[in-house]
Amino acid sequence: MASCHRASRVSIYDNVPGSHLYASTGDLLDLEKDDLFPHLDDILQHVNGLQEVVDDWSKDVLPELQTHDTLVGEPGLSTFPSPNQITLDFEGNSVSEGRTTPSDVERDVTSLNESEPPGVRDRRDSGVGASLTRPNRRLRWNSFQLSHQPRPAPASPHISSQTASQLSLLQRFSLLRLTAIMEKHSMSNKHGWTWSVPKFMKRMKVPDYKDKAVFGVPLIVHVQRTGQPLPQSIQQALRYLRSNCLDQVGLFRKSGVKSRIHALRQMNENFPENVNYEDQSAYDVADMVKQFFRDLPEPLFTNKLSETFLHIYQYVPKEQRLQAVQAAILLLADENREVLQTLLCFLNDVVNLVEENQMTPMNLAVCLAPSLFHLNLLKKESSPRVIQKKYATGKPDQKDLNENLAAAQGLAHMIMECDRLFEVPHELVAQSRNSYVEAEIHVPTLEELGTQLEESGATFHTYLNHLIQGLQKEAKEKFKGWVTCSSTDNTDLAFKKVGDGNPLKLWKASVEVEAPPSVVLNRVLRERHLWDEDFVQWKVVETLDRQTEIYQYVLNSMAPHPSRDFVVLRTWKTDLPKGMCTLVSLSVEHEEAQLLGGVRAVVMDSQYLIEPCGSGKSRLTHICRIDLKGHSPEWYSKGFGHLCAAEVARIRNSFQPLIAEGPETKI
Repeated sequence: MASCHRASRVSIYDNVPGSHLYASTGDLLDLEKDDLFPHLDDILQHVNGLQEVVDDWSKDVLPELQTHDTLVGEPGLSTFPSPNQITLDFEGNSVSEGRTTPSDVERDVTSLNESEPPGVRDRRDSGVGASLTRPNRRLRWNSFQLSHQPRPAPASPHISSQTASQLSLLQRFSLLRLTAIMEKHSMSNKHGWTWSVPKFMKRMKVPDYKDKAVFGVPLIVHVQRTGQPLPQSIQQALRYLRSNCLDQVGLFRKSGVKSRIHALRQMNENFPENVNYEDQSAYDVADMVKQFFRDLPEPLFTNKLSETFLHIYQYVPKEQRLQAVQAAILLLADENREVLQTLLCFLNDVVNLVEENQMTPMNLAVCLAPSLFHLNLLKKESSPRVIQKKYATGKPDQKDLNENLAAAQGLAHMIMECDRLFEVPHELVAQSRNSYVEAEIHVPTLEELGTQLEESGATFHTYLNHLIQGLQKEAKEKFKGWVTCSSTDNTDLAFKKVGDGNPLKLWKASVEVEAPPSVVLNRVLRERHLWDEDFVQWKVVETLDRQTEIYQYVLNSMAPHPSRDFVVLRTWKTDLPKGMCTLVSLSVEHEEAQLLGGVRAVVMDSQYLIEPCGSGKSRLTHICRIDLKGHSPEWYSKGFGHLCAAEVARIRNSFQPLIAEGPETKI
């Protein structure tokens, strides 16, 4: 992390109320000269003494796990399905190596296994091998991803490596910790202010935003549409600035040209998949990025927690701020936290070139904090009388001044600490005792799969056959007991709860495809690069028989977040009654499958059922339950079903007439 002192300059934007609190380098002066709270350590020690209360909370989080403390290898702990539970596949699937012909799947798979080198197929940053049916290329940003990847720190795991159950547990402990810190430093007797625990209530229904593509769209809607919380065109804008403009003096401080910024906005809205920033002014692009965050329906720090973040930097002593902010970040919605991390890491790179661009952490913070916190914006509920009274004197309200000061101070601190903010404090893990370990998902070996059936002589082949039989039974019973959800793009979507202690639902997405079952199976099994833009690497770790293998693949994530690595046991059938085909996958441990991506995700259930439906057509049904790591149960409830529906839609669309894009390069 570059130092700022060698090229310290005072920005005209530093001349804001309270600017005397800032050094010319942008560093914050120590405001806590007096120890106003000498008993803080005693209070925090008392929080640690509330272990019995914490244990009760953890039992509420994972009640099913408490009954298995002494049971080694209990199926409930593994969260893998029992043989009579029906499941299919969302992630645990395949890929091909470029081009295949619609032939019999068994023959095609055998020839591929025999002819391909065993090494990993790697798609480069150019996007070669992406979907042929869509003009948009998923942004690959390897340099940014690598420069801010989580560093190995056994004592402080990263948020991105947590299971959904672990993250839910850590959020409860974070709420407890944040409550203790804020109540200690509320200073309500002096400031007329008290801190209250944020209420995580069910959100009201929101518009569908069909008339908007980029600006003014909630981050969770972007997740539902593309799988990533930042639109591709905004990611491209950040990449353009990082690659070409970090040496521009006053980046984010100097204003762009209003007409050109408007043209950039229109280009984003009208052609979001074909935005080109080459030869654009750095200041225009930077202003457009600021407008994206200012136009969000709620601030990046969310309506629930924005005030909490501001109060941390108004009232919490300097030595306690990192701890408090880490706790608050864990409470953010996943999509907001991911975008915040991307933005802070980018701004940290801007600061590292301060000698050239003259942008210290405080200079950047003063320019960006109003857009990220939605400061100084008139609230919709404000009455004309309130507005008139607020601005009658022509001077800013003292509360506004304090909030602006805290926002700038806080954002500067977060930019400099961007790599530590998204770690899980060791104290939180230690405080949760056994609950944290139990919230991990046990991934079985091949040998352990057979023992889960409690049948003498059962093997992993027996286990897989039970899954296929269960899938056929579900299809015969027309998938009774599933809850139907609304979906887009002519897909059917439903879910059901599993009840094994893991909070994640089982999702089912289905669609009609213009291809026979064997061809569709081959597309899913060996041609993933034709329909999944996030697909970057794969290899067959071990071939177990003609239709069973250990398969490893990597899916890209929005930079700088780590990619997801999957190791699955999968088997496929083409000789089922009525011309049906199936593909069943689930995660397993394998000693030869070294980590290729940043985080090892877990496929708990992943199955495809492909049924003939008319001349040359198929009904593709995909049932899946996957922990991608780094996401809370709420994120899965809001977004994961949409991603499942989008996946089967992409498979269907890959059979539609190809768009002329030039020759495809073999991967």
